[in-house]
Amino acid sequence: MLTGWKLQLSKLFVIPQRYVLGIMGFLAIVNAYTMRVTLSVAITEMVEPSNGTTHHDPNACSGSLSNSSTVTNPDKLYPWTSTQQGLILSSFYWGYVVTHIPGGMIAERFGGKYSLGLGILCTAIFTFVTPWVIYATDGHWGWVVVVRVIEGLGEGTTFPALNVLLAKWVPLHERSKIGTLVFAGSQIGTVLGNALSGALISATRDWASVFYVFGALAILWVFIWMVLCYPDPETHPFITDKEKEYLRKHIVNVTRKKRAAPWGAIFTSLPLWALIAAQIGHDWGFFTMVTDLPKYMKDVLKFNVAENGVWSSVPYIFMWLVSMGSGWVCDYLIKRQYMSVTLARKVFTSIASMGPAIFIIAASYSGCDRDLAVGMFTVAMSFMGTFYCGMKVNALDLAPNFAGTLMAIVNGIGAITGIIVPYLVGALTEDHTLLEWRTVFWIAFGVFALTNLIYVCLGSGEVQPWNQVEDCDQNEMEIKKNGKS
Repeated sequence: MLTGWKLQLSKLFVIPQRYVLGIMGFLAIVNAYTMRVTLSVAITEMVEPSNGTTHHDPNACSGSLSNSSTVTNPDKLYPWTSTQQGLILSSFYWGYVVTHIPGGMIAERFGGKYSLGLGILCTAIFTFVTPWVIYATDGHWGWVVVVRVIEGLGEGTTFPALNVLLAKWVPLHERSKIGTLVFAGSQIGTVLGNALSGALISATRDWASVFYVFGALAILWVFIWMVLCYPDPETHPFITDKEKEYLRKHIVNVTRKKRAAPWGAIFTSLPLWALIAAQIGHDWGFFTMVTDLPKYMKDVLKFNVAENGVWSSVPYIFMWLVSMGSGWVCDYLIKRQYMSVTLARKVFTSIASMGPAIFIIAASYSGCDRDLAVGMFTVAMSFMGTFYCGMKVNALDLAPNFAGTLMAIVNGIGAITGIIVPYLVGALTEDHTLLEWRTVFWIAFGVFALTNLIYVCLGSGEVQPWNQVEDCDQNEMEIKKNGKS
């Protein structure tokens, strides 16, 4: 009877379960990023307008007061300085970094389903209560930092858990495609977070609305996730036998045995450190854009909040389109053996590094031409879309048995830039001038170039010997046995 029940349930799903997991993983990152970036737009409407400065900016763009003033009730505005705003925006990553490695280890031991779901739920609840905390503390910026740190703690498990799930569900020849679908949720989340935040604040004339909406949507996702998705094909109650056999055949170098991570081999692996360098470069540029582009749009280009939300989101629409297309292209090139896995990862990562580096600088030299500046930012972020089929899935190539741990290390170290960048940008742009922002973009250019050079020289797409820890264990047993004899 139980087998018949499972068979009937499996017939309800036309889409294979690995694609269901991919779609739900995509939505997980969409929700994670809407909650992460919504503050970047909201904060432009939470702060008291500047009373002006004695600093003269000869490059200042013209804009009416109505374009740059807030739309929210003056009683809900707070006197946060530029540096304090930088600390608020960066504080999310203080918690985010901390839970990466524990999250990856927990996901590998107990499966990624629950570590991902509970992590998103934590972030969702604290996103939802953010306005209440701000009201209760009369807008004390320190308490906003505390809430954002807790949100980061919850979300730090997201990428390690998803990497564990992808390693167990996705064959090598579908890795770029499905991996890109999942990880490219960051662009759609950024688009929705920026565009809907601007529209919601403009419509409700209240910045608090965005926290309620995105927090509630993420809580809804958690309930659906818990019903539909499972840690691996073997434990899925209504996967078809055909798909289960297909995955058994095509998923290689992955064991269900629980093994301790070979930490010595991991931390002395040059391909891993090359991957960390590439992640640092990407995150530096990406967080510069995600966290601070709305401030640039308002302070320099003088967009109002509704325009800001829309135009800040445009670059990520094109980034998503490129990321999805490049995932298919990358898989095709590897499957047809036009490129090795290693060469493909390096080529697509280089495009995702140097393309944005060049066009972000070009945007800063567009001056007050708002259309040209948005166009340059859009081209820059479009190039960044090839990052996902480049180095983002590279941890799966190196050691699928430790996909969660590797993603935790790589993404966790890269996320430190999320702490540094918003604070640095706030400190460098106290006067909100175009020249100050140009310095910010030149720094991003240098980081992109250096980290990409390291990856090109030392990166790899080959499975590392220490992935097969059972072989190492067997060798050790043989040595001990021979020694005794």
